[in-house]
Amino acid sequence: MRDIASIAQYAHHVLKEAEIVGLPRRYRGKVRDNYDLPDGRRILITTDRISAFDRPLAAIPFKGQVLTQTARYWFEQTADICPNHVLAYPDPNVVVGRRLDILPVEIVVRGYLAGTTSTSILTRYQRGEREMYGHRLPDGLRAHERLAEAIITPTTKAADGGHDEPLSEAAILEQGLLTAEQWRTVSETALALFARGQALAAERGLILADTKYEFGTDADGRIVLADEIHTPDSSRYWFAESYPERLGAGTAPESFDKDYVRNWVVARCDPYRDPIPDIPPEVVLGAASVYIRAYETITQETFVLPDPAEVPLERIRRNLATYLDDGTAERRN
Repeated sequence: MRDIASIAQYAHHVLKEAEIVGLPRRYRGKVRDNYDLPDGRRILITTDRISAFDRPLAAIPFKGQVLTQTARYWFEQTADICPNHVLAYPDPNVVVGRRLDILPVEIVVRGYLAGTTSTSILTRYQRGEREMYGHRLPDGLRAHERLAEAIITPTTKAADGGHDEPLSEAAILEQGLLTAEQWRTVSETALALFARGQALAAERGLILADTKYEFGTDADGRIVLADEIHTPDSSRYWFAESYPERLGAGTAPESFDKDYVRNWVVARCDPYRDPIPDIPPEVVLGAASVYIRAYETITQETFVLPDPAEVPLERIRRNLATYLDDGTAERRN
């Protein structure tokens, strides 16, 4: 694991914004800046922004690169289960994909009683709820305990700054958010992707506790996996070796994911009501170290640190030079 001292010189090596003149139709999400090209391609630039509790928290060095390259590994490992949107990787922070009509439901798969947000099954379970997302959980479960089987806990897809709301299969069909066939396809696909993710994670001494998937449809109406897959932002990973002891002691499992920052915030405020305190530099660098460790553990590849003088946005602009022509051509027409 890279210690904080080894990456301290990269404290300012962050990509907070990815606004690039010459690329058309920008949409700024919580983490990604997206551009829609006139030929049906979408450029997704993953920044180093980190958000949780429906709020921005900080910018973590290398986070965007880790997410993009970790997702790349998983897209390649699951291409036989579901087609994905990927067309090219012109930069470590960038994926070019097919533009899809994104389905209005996030498919969250959970294998353990876990979570920190208001919509997590652990939070709701600890409030005394047992019926949630169309499932009934038994009494007597411990925090972070494995469920009898993986379950899907879908939510709405809120706009930037909005709040995802819990759904169930019945609500999805009643509201017409998905057709019955679409729901069957995304449900079966999500469970298959999760099973593959858990199996490969186990080979690396990890537990994939839960994750979320985003699907869209292409021009032919085919269901396609979009956004990202099994990254430390979209997933909760625990270390298998220490899990039994921590479960027995009633302490949170050892993890490397967005919980590193979320837990720091939760220990200091109510993140849904109080102002978020400034994230101190040692926590930011600690989070960077955690993200790098996640990449190396999952992919089994060494994360190569760049020249400290490199400016990420300038590098991305250079690597997207050929795509800038698409945007300027559209303006000329």
